Order: sequence, then C-alpha cells, then structure tokens
Amino acid sequence: MADLEFARGTLKAQPFSELLGTRLTEFGDGGATLELDVRDELLQQNGFVHGGVLAYLADNALTFAAGAAAGTNVVTAGFTIEYLRPAVGVTLRARAGVVRAGRSRVVCRCDVLVLDAEGAETPCAAAQGTVSVLS
Repeated sequence: MADLEFARGTLKAQPFSELLGTRLTEFGDGGATLELDVRDELLQQNGFVHGGVLAYLADNALTFAAGAAAGTNVVTAGFTIEYLRPAVGVTLRARAGVVRAGRSRVVCRCDVLVLDAEGAETPCAAAQGTVSVLS
C-alpha cells in the first residue's frame, strides 16, 4: 500500500489536477479525500460549480480510494454520478471509500460536498464507481 506522501506525488503528476489545484487531504485504509477551492473559472453560467468539475473530483477520489486498498496500479473502469443540488461555496470535498476490493476490480462510493466559509458541509453529488486493478 502507498502512503499519503506517495499518493500526493501521484496527484501532483497529473497535469489537470495541478491546473485545478486539487489537494489530497486523506489517504489510506480504503479511503481518500480530495479538496478543491472554488473559483470563478470553475463555475457555469448560473454561478454553480460546473458538473464536470464535480465529476472530475468524484472520479479521482474513487480511484485514489481504490488505490489505498489495492495498490497504485489502478484506473477508473467507470462511474455514475448523481447531482443532488447546485454547488455554491468556497471549497469542494470528495470523500471516497471502498465498498468491495477484489483481485481485478474495486467498487467504491464517493460523496462530494461543498463547504461554506464557516466549513459547514452540504452534499452536492454522490458517485459510485468501479476501478480496474492493472496487472
């Protein structure tokens, strides 16, 4: 299993994650938490965080959670996301955990939350995905 600093290095090696400023705040024991500060460039025309940003965050959190359980050689096989409410706030937080880890596939769930200026969390999306373990 990889540790938090190794996992942060993996995130840093993703140019898109670097562009967005994504942070890995928790990693291990079949779970991972990613955070991203909300800024104007991430909003859609109504002032909400764009759904693609929420999906990106869920996808990465699901895969990092799987990596915490199955090792670092994993890729997303697929995921679904349900948008629960518009995301308006200062920070996004995606918390993912493993539901079941097999030899070749890992199933994970993720809650995407938006935090206000005081740190109160509001759920804005929920995702479930399957991550493939590469040989």
